[in-house]
This record gives sequence, structure tokens and C-alpha cells, in this order.
Amino acid sequence: MNRPRLIGPRALAVAGLLGVLGGAGLYTLSYAEGLSYLSDDPRACVNCHVMREEYDGWQHASHHAVATCVDCHLPQDNLIAKYAVKAENGFWHSTRFTLQDFDEPIRARDQSRDVVLRNCLRCHGDLVAHINERGADKPGELGCIRCHDAVGHGPTR
Repeated sequence: MNRPRLIGPRALAVAGLLGVLGGAGLYTLSYAEGLSYLSDDPRACVNCHVMREEYDGWQHASHHAVATCVDCHLPQDNLIAKYAVKAENGFWHSTRFTLQDFDEPIRARDQSRDVVLRNCLRCHGDLVAHINERGADKPGELGCIRCHDAVGHGPTR
């Protein structure tokens, strides 16, 4: 009488590979405090030591008491857009850090500067309405961070 094999060598190899990849993924998620990135806690931004200077600057900047990292760096008008940008930023941050392919000091991408500018205008739109009438709210033109780059992260380096 032939007894059926419960697990073949291929299935065992695939299961082993999935186990190793899954274990490595969980270890990485734990080591990098990956779940903290789902929060709005500014301390999540310094899980990566490259952001330490920006975090320390924010703690001494004028907006420290009224705005966190996500208030300025993520869209605030749509939850899906907020987490989509958060995921995109996380992808680029982790890729650039892993490959050691980033400028020092860190520079925001154009898309990130656009989000920051929209958030400046969200909070300060009434104050700068007369400037905006002349097109300052268009990316690449006279944006807030051109003159006020130290607001979020303290004095410029």
C-alpha cells in the first residue's frame, strides 16, 4: 500500500524560504520600530539617526508648540493622501538611507516641499493672502520656505 507523502521537498524548500523571509521581515520591522511610523509621534522621525538634526532643530524652533512633523510634512485634508505620502516618503527615506544616497544636510524633494507649502498656507493663508494673489503659492515661485526655512527646524546650518 502506497502512503501519500505529506510534504514534498519543493514544498518544504518554499516553506523554509517563506519562513526565513517572513522572519527577516518581522525582525527588520521590529528593529526599525516600523509600527511607530503609523503614528503622528515626532519621535518616529528619529528612528533613523539621519533625521536627528532636523528633530533637534524642531524642538527649538518657533512651531514646536503648535505643529509636529506630520502637520507640516503630510497632507492634512485627506486621510488616504496623508498615508500615501507617508508611505512614499518612508520608501524614499529607507531606500536612500540604505543605499547611503542622500545629501547632507538632507534636502526635501519637490513633492515634499509642495506639501509643506500647502500646509503653510493651510495655517497662515489669511495672513499671507495678499502675497498669494501674486502667485506665491505656486511651486517653484516665492514660496514660504524660501525665506522662512528655519521655522520648522530651527536656525539654518
